Amino acid sequence: MKQTLTLLLAALLTVPVAQAQVPAAPTTTTASQGTGRLTGTVVDAATQKPVEYATVTLLPGTGTTPVAGSTCDAQGKFELKDLPAGSFRLQVSFVGYTSRTETVTVGAQATALGVLALTASAQKLGEVTVTGQRALVETKPDRLVYNAEQDATNTGGTASDILRKTPMVNVDNDGNVQLRGTSNVRILINNKPSALLSGNLAEALKQIPADQIKAIEVVTAPSAKYDAEGSGGVINIVLKKNSLQGTNGSLGASTGNRNQSINGALNVRRGKFGVNTRLSGFSSRYPYKSSTTRTDFIPGGEGQLEQHSTTRNVGGGGYGQVEFTYDPSPLHSFTLSGNGNSYKSRSPQDLFNQYDFNPYFGPDTLKLDSLYSRDILQRYENQNYDLNAGYTRTFGEAQPRREWSVLAQHTRSRNNQNYRLDQYHSADVLTGPLEYRERSLNLARNLETTLQTDYTHPFRDSTTLESGAKLIRRSVSSDYSLDTVLLSKQSDFTRSPLRSNAFDYQQNVLAAYSTYNFTKGKKYAFSLGTRLERTDIEGKFQGEAGRFSNNYLNILPNVSATRTLKKPGQTLRLSYSRRIQRPQIYYLNPYVNQSTPNSISYGNPNLSPEITDAFELSYGTFGEKSSLNASTYVRRTGNSIEEYNRYNDSLARTESTYGNIATNTTYGLNLYGSLKPVPALNVSSNVSLDYTRLYSAALKQTNNRLNAFVNLNSSLKLGKVYSLQAYGGFWTGGVQLQSRYSGGYYYTAGVKRTLMKEKADLTFNASNFLAPGREFRGSTETAQFRSTSNFYSYQRAVRLSFNYRFGKLDNSQRQRRSIQNDDSKQGSSKGGGGQ
Repeated sequence: MKQTLTLLLAALLTVPVAQAQVPAAPTTTTASQGTGRLTGTVVDAATQKPVEYATVTLLPGTGTTPVAGSTCDAQGKFELKDLPAGSFRLQVSFVGYTSRTETVTVGAQATALGVLALTASAQKLGEVTVTGQRALVETKPDRLVYNAEQDATNTGGTASDILRKTPMVNVDNDGNVQLRGTSNVRILINNKPSALLSGNLAEALKQIPADQIKAIEVVTAPSAKYDAEGSGGVINIVLKKNSLQGTNGSLGASTGNRNQSINGALNVRRGKFGVNTRLSGFSSRYPYKSSTTRTDFIPGGEGQLEQHSTTRNVGGGGYGQVEFTYDPSPLHSFTLSGNGNSYKSRSPQDLFNQYDFNPYFGPDTLKLDSLYSRDILQRYENQNYDLNAGYTRTFGEAQPRREWSVLAQHTRSRNNQNYRLDQYHSADVLTGPLEYRERSLNLARNLETTLQTDYTHPFRDSTTLESGAKLIRRSVSSDYSLDTVLLSKQSDFTRSPLRSNAFDYQQNVLAAYSTYNFTKGKKYAFSLGTRLERTDIEGKFQGEAGRFSNNYLNILPNVSATRTLKKPGQTLRLSYSRRIQRPQIYYLNPYVNQSTPNSISYGNPNLSPEITDAFELSYGTFGEKSSLNASTYVRRTGNSIEEYNRYNDSLARTESTYGNIATNTTYGLNLYGSLKPVPALNVSSNVSLDYTRLYSAALKQTNNRLNAFVNLNSSLKLGKVYSLQAYGGFWTGGVQLQSRYSGGYYYTAGVKRTLMKEKADLTFNASNFLAPGREFRGSTETAQFRSTSNFYSYQRAVRLSFNYRFGKLDNSQRQRRSIQNDDSKQGSSKGGGGQ
């Protein structure tokens, strides 16, 4: 630990004073040799913002065979090197912009072309200036970007709706998120972790209004600069934010049979100071019903369980954010922000239970447990807030890629989950006598403080060195209790000591990283990185016997190689990374949830982190009218955290928990393509295939399955005021160590009409309207029992939304660094709720 602390202190003290050398330009592809050189910067004609990754092609005076080609960097800069002397045509293009062609003369020395502006395809309308419509999905060197604000069917929806349409991402019927076949994915908001996502992820994503989301970024092979968490990759939700001179903002509202919402944003900037705010509120209603049958293999016979229930989930809450920015000069930037949310849900449930033949139980217990009904009420309350502060130092045009930042974040999450139930000795709560009552409370808290520094140092020949350090301190607690009363023997509730306790968990993570980026020749770019992470854990229950501790040091390498192909805009990338997946409180919390009889679940505080080796080969090409991204990958996790079930003979029930008990290997292929055959029509599709094999030596069990996921998205503009959009998709299901579950399908169609000179729009969406709901099936099989389940979710939905925008666009946005904690395995939804 002492050596790691020394490493952190060295990084903190040395990175801000490192001296820069002359920076270099992006990689260039050439077809002939010479001494000439062309440099320039591509910007948006209306906003003067850099056009990232625009394609620059040097053509001969006549003909179409490229002489050289390059892709702009994140600042819109490009450089074409080793050019022969002569007169040529320079073509600059990017999706959503009109191509530009200039006649240029190349001499023996460098020629600076200065700023080249691209004009957006859209027009200036009224007081609101539309600065060009981006493609629905953009392919960038290290990520795919789904520009959600360009999709009319998102209006009035939630983050879950948007993720369902994002390439390589799948959202199942419970709202659980998978990226390329795995739920081991870290989800960020504006490149930062958020307490909003620290609990039940499926419910949290329903709290983020789609109208406030600008884009979804999918990073499948993160560099060492990212925390080494998320074996599947990182999903970054980019919220809309303006930093404009003057005042601007938006107001929106939607209503429908499944959810209602209202949201607004107000942005004010005066000179060096800026304030960005947003506020939203929502309510939702998701009814569903389920049934389960189970056969227990008991010596001397078989036990048969039958259960069915009806649940009505009603919830609501609000979200708010405020951010202050101060830019005293072009080289210095300060940011202070805070956000918080509150969410409550109420889920009344009627449950029928019948269990036949159990030779281990006496007559009294058989009478109690064999046939009864329950009236259950589950409540969930969640309150979170994040506080962030940051400083970013840049070094001007002479060293545009040199940057140093210092960041801090503090988050707090408070989850209160409780239930109460009344049990009746009959098949219906309305006809039988009350015989048993139960109430349970689980109060969980999570405090997290993060300090981080990052430094980027440019060298010659397109070489940069990135380094940084981070400290994360987490404090988690769970205080849970259960009270019961058997009315035939007790007059009041009594505490159940075996199912009541207090759990405290401390986790400290100290990390340092370094990444070396360089090019070789004109076609190859490489990135070599290593991340060192030290983790210290200490946990305890009430009483000394429940104390435990653990610590581990992980070295996590990251390597990638990119080849620019002969045709501009085409790249081939090969990468390897070792990733770590620490279990979060959802997996660690030992609280026993027994709201459903004969089937309980609880966490395992003794879990170790997963270690995953991932290989990926990807190909990408994009142009004005079409794009294609293809990738194949292999992931192997040797100590995978898997949910497993076991049968408790003495209590005649199944128990579900988690353990590092399996080897998980996945082979996958992903294809994404988009096409714009005419200016008014966009069509895109995503196809994912993966083969997963799970093997557990501890359970002596193997499970495998070939899975598929396909979606299709289209949009059509009808004149100047109307547009139509539709999307749909299906997935074939999935597999866990002991379980298999069916897939499903979804579809949405929408129409949008712009109003008030493009300052407002009215959108109507209809989803899954051909049937009231959909059934999903699952099965679990062990040596002790076999069960099947059916889950019916009511998903037919209609929604009417109105949005109004005010203010004028301006180019004042600065890129700002932010905390990115990607290092803990997140929880998933274990209840219903539908999509």
